[in-house]
Parts: sequence; structure tokens; C-alpha cells
Amino acid sequence: MEQFKTSADVLFVLLGAIMVLAMHAGFAFLEVGTVRKKNQVNALVKIISDFSMSTLAYFAVGYAIAYGTSFFGSATELVTNSGYELVKFFFLLTFAAAIPAIVSGGIAERARFGPQLIATFLIVGFVYPFFEGMVWNGNFGFQAWLETTFGNPFHDFAGSVVVHAFGGWIALPAVLLLGARRGRYHKDGAISAHPPSSIPFLALGAWILAVGWFGFNVMSAQRLEAINGLVALNSLMAMVGGTLAALAVGRNDPGFVHNGPLAGLVAVCAGSDLMHPLGALVVGVVAGGMFVLLFTQAQNRWRIDDVLGVWPLHGLCGAWGGIAAGIFGSATLGGLGGVNLMSQLAGTLAGIAIALAGGLVVYGAIKAAIGLRLDAEEEFAGADLSIHKISSTAERETSW
Repeated sequence: MEQFKTSADVLFVLLGAIMVLAMHAGFAFLEVGTVRKKNQVNALVKIISDFSMSTLAYFAVGYAIAYGTSFFGSATELVTNSGYELVKFFFLLTFAAAIPAIVSGGIAERARFGPQLIATFLIVGFVYPFFEGMVWNGNFGFQAWLETTFGNPFHDFAGSVVVHAFGGWIALPAVLLLGARRGRYHKDGAISAHPPSSIPFLALGAWILAVGWFGFNVMSAQRLEAINGLVALNSLMAMVGGTLAALAVGRNDPGFVHNGPLAGLVAVCAGSDLMHPLGALVVGVVAGGMFVLLFTQAQNRWRIDDVLGVWPLHGLCGAWGGIAAGIFGSATLGGLGGVNLMSQLAGTLAGIAIALAGGLVVYGAIKAAIGLRLDAEEEFAGADLSIHKISSTAERETSW
């Protein structure tokens, strides 16, 4: 029976890893549908290449930093307990690889390909595992200090802060260091719109992400015996709350409507195992409205050319999720309790600070050493032709 239980856990985590792996197709098509047509091929190539580079970085360095486990022993050692540690690595890798996938959407249409792959290795190999280990493995005594000081450790069940806010706040320095796309903002104050190239692809990406998210959240239990239907229902309620809020605040704009559910799901990750479903609905509603308002503010008032809005979507909605877990996870508001608002605030701020510092160091160093941005001619032609030598539909290449 013990062997059966171990094997069941292996299968459970493996299925979760496969579902989150499928989410990377969602990241790809969300970006494909949002960027201009001349950058669609680049969006697809970036996501799968970043995932591959993330795998190498996390396997060689990152997982050991976060959890102290190395994979350079014999195969006999690796298959202990039916290889549970191996599928756990696969599952957590798909989380780690979400960081460069998030960044990719912010820096789209003007970033060089090679430097981004270097940044991916550094972020997934060193920066992300540092914070991941602090929160999910108790490294450096951070969680113990929070528990001693405030009565509870920082609670982030499925990564509102550890994954999403961290990715969004790493992306912000990258976006600022790159600068806006050429022609986006003008000296006279005018703003040139760059509308999505394909609403159907954008919607497809959002749907793939939303479906995979139930593996992201529910299977964060990591053991079959710990699975909790509350996580699934809370994820659903936050998703629909984010959708309806974005529909209303965004005035039927399809780009906002399809990012609304993602905002809700980002925000509910941290407390999805604690909240009452009505609390999760409120968390999603706030996140959906927050995304629309702050995306608009960042683009039009602050002139931050974050193409997919990854800083408001992941960075700000993820931070809201970390704090919201301390509010709606409390027994007073119908949650299961065991959380403290001050611990949630401290953990969220720590994640933001480390992500900002890491993003600034990595992208700042790469910019100084080899440069981050395509030149003016390459950007005008588009990343597809400049980097990959082919367009998304190849009419130009096959017409003569």
C-alpha cells in the first residue's frame, strides 16, 4: 500500500506538471495575438526556447539552490520513491519557466533574442530560486522569523507572489531599460496605438492558460492525499470575478475581457486553499478591475510600454493576491485562518524587492555588456524577419 501511495503521488504531480507545461502554449498564443503580425514568429520561438533554457538552468543550478537537491548522482539514487523527486522537479520547473514567459510579454517586439536567453538562464538559475527557497523551503530563516514575529509564516499556496508577482516585478526593469517601441510615444504627447494582431489567438492563449491554471493551483498540493476541492472552486470563482470586472471596467474591450480571468487567477493563487468562495470572487473582481485601470494608467499616463501588461497583470495583481490571502483567508471573513496580514505584507514586499533588484542587475548588466535591443532597422522590419528570417505567413517569401 505504501508503494501504491507513492506511485499515486508520482502520477498526480506528473499530471500537474503536464497541465502547467501546456500553459506555456497559452503564454505563447497570448503574446502571438497581442503583438503586431511582424513579431508573431518571434513570440512562438521565444516561449519554447526560454522554456528549454529554463530547464537547463533549473536542473543544473536552480533546484539545488531552492531545495538542496542535485540530480548529478547515479540513476539508482534518482529513482528512489518511484522518482517522486524527479516529477516534483518537473512540476516546479514549469513554475520557474513561467518567469521568463511573463517577462517575454513585457519586452516583446524590440528585444534581442540571444540576450534574453542569457537573462533567462540567470533568472531561473539564480534569482528566482533564491526567493522560491525562502518561501517554499524555509531557507535563510525568513519564514521562521515571520512566524516568530507575527505568529504565522508567509502563505503562498500556489505562487501569487513567488511566481506571478516575482515575474511581473522582474519584467518592469527590463521594460524600462529597453524603452518604448519606436513610434509608440511622440514628443508632442500623442500616442500611437498598436492594436492586437489577432483577437482569436489572444483568446486562445487566455483559454489555454485558464484551463491549465487548475493544474497550477489544485496540484500545488503535491500529494494526492492533500488535494482540496476548495482550491478548484476558489480558482473558478476568482476567474469569473476577474472576467466580469474586466468586462465592465474595460467597456467590452476583448483584450481586457480575456486578460480579466488571468488577473483573477493570478490573485487567487496565494490563498486559494484558505478562502471562502465568496472571498475568492471578491479577490478576482478587484484583480480584474485593477488590471484594466493600471494597464491603462501605465500605458497612457506613465508611458511604460509593457506590451502585454505583464507588470499590472502579474506584478500588481500577484502582489494583491499575496496581501488578499491575509485578508480573505482569515477566519473572520469566512476563511480557514492560519494567516496573518502582516506576514503576508512582509512576504509580498520581500518578493517585490528581490525581483526588482534581480531584474535590474541581470538586465542592467546585459544591457551594459552586449545590449538588449534590436536596432532601428531590425525593429522596423520586425523580429520575425530580423531574427528568424521568415514571417508568420510567408507571403513575402513565397510570392516570387
